Amino acid sequence: MIDRSHPLPITRQARLLGLARSSVYYEPAPTGERDLALMTAIDEIHTELPFYGARRIRNELRDRGFASGRGHVSTLMRQMGITAIAPKRKLTKPAPGHKIYPYLLRDLEITAAGHVWATDITYIPLAKGFCYLTAIMDWASRRVLSWRLSNTLDAAFCIEALEEALARYEAPQIFNTDQGSQFTCEGFTSVLTGHGVQISMDGRGRWLDNVFIERLWRSVKHEEVYLKAYENLTEARRELAAYFDFYNHRRRHQGLSDRTPDEVYWSTLRTQPAAA
Repeated sequence: MIDRSHPLPITRQARLLGLARSSVYYEPAPTGERDLALMTAIDEIHTELPFYGARRIRNELRDRGFASGRGHVSTLMRQMGITAIAPKRKLTKPAPGHKIYPYLLRDLEITAAGHVWATDITYIPLAKGFCYLTAIMDWASRRVLSWRLSNTLDAAFCIEALEEALARYEAPQIFNTDQGSQFTCEGFTSVLTGHGVQISMDGRGRWLDNVFIERLWRSVKHEEVYLKAYENLTEARRELAAYFDFYNHRRRHQGLSDRTPDEVYWSTLRTQPAAA
């Protein structure tokens, strides 16, 4: 997060976090109730039909009784940080001037925990607003190693989640992300390179490159978020903590031969964690 008392200039802090300097001083206006209802409906449609773009989502909204134009739907989707999974010229926007790394997981056999980690961001609706969720996941076991909530889409909460995972567990060999500015900024990539981790980035328009964390978001939405309709960020944080505990320790996955992420993680771990 930006620390105004730190001797490092605010412009430099913003650059490290992948933020525009103007956004540091911007005071956002609250989102209206109509737009919040639209965003909740858009999130539900996108979770069910992630290949739908703004035009099709607009039509689905009309079927649900929402009258909204395609342009406004596109604006809300950008604010939510979501886009259709169809190939396109720019699926996610990299941080300006930052390196884009190659995708390293193609044809790679990943059977042991601690080999590859992955991350992503998703939109979480609240009764009077919204927030964003990021998680660090172990690829082989699907175990959620750390997570954070934020009411903005800057890189700071992603960096915090990454630093917590690296503090608790041995660094992986490879870390996979999309090309979003939160993950291409110097503040995020320098943490990985500082731990000797190889960085892998999805190709544009290739949602399957990070498919397991996309499936995690679907589970989180249908099994937790949509069932409870959180009132605020505090409630969301408390209830998601309970859900991720359930997800890691008790939720069995068909893709893991009906084992839990914890069972697979600890039985296949390549190296022992620094602190469990």
